[in-house]
Amino acid sequence: MTFSGMIGRAALLLLGLAPTAWANIVTLTEGIENKHPAAYYKAAAQMFADGDRDEAVFWFYAGQLRYRVHLSCHPDLKPDGDPALFGALSESVGRPINEYAFGDPPALAATIDKVLAWDDATPNGYTPKTDCADAITTTREGLAGLRDEVLASQDEIRREREKNGLPNR
Repeated sequence: MTFSGMIGRAALLLLGLAPTAWANIVTLTEGIENKHPAAYYKAAAQMFADGDRDEAVFWFYAGQLRYRVHLSCHPDLKPDGDPALFGALSESVGRPINEYAFGDPPALAATIDKVLAWDDATPNGYTPKTDCADAITTTREGLAGLRDEVLASQDEIRREREKNGLPNR
């Protein structure tokens, strides 16, 4: 193994990712910006199942942002199509991911900031940004509002989690 290969492997281990886990994340997200938003949920679900929970939180929220933009930009979609799929995925994939994510409100807020930065810097090949500027602005503001609400109510979130038997991280 080369010196740079050893450094790369050490960096992965410091991040808590085995090289195979990192390769899995790269495979799951390769070209994702051009795919239907459901692909983000699929990637997040697989990462969560594989134990890459913080990565799963990121891709779940990136997917939720992109899916909400898609729905907002196309209000004429059949209710039993993408809107129904969004609801089903948000419940089935989102529930366990959110149970984990809300265990550390500052980390969740930081992840939301990363999602917003990633979204701003990354093209959207499925729902082009030039076609949906208003939907993008409104949806991003909504996600930023969630971040602010999470930070403002983190003590209450922790108390509610304890009351409901959920761990805080």
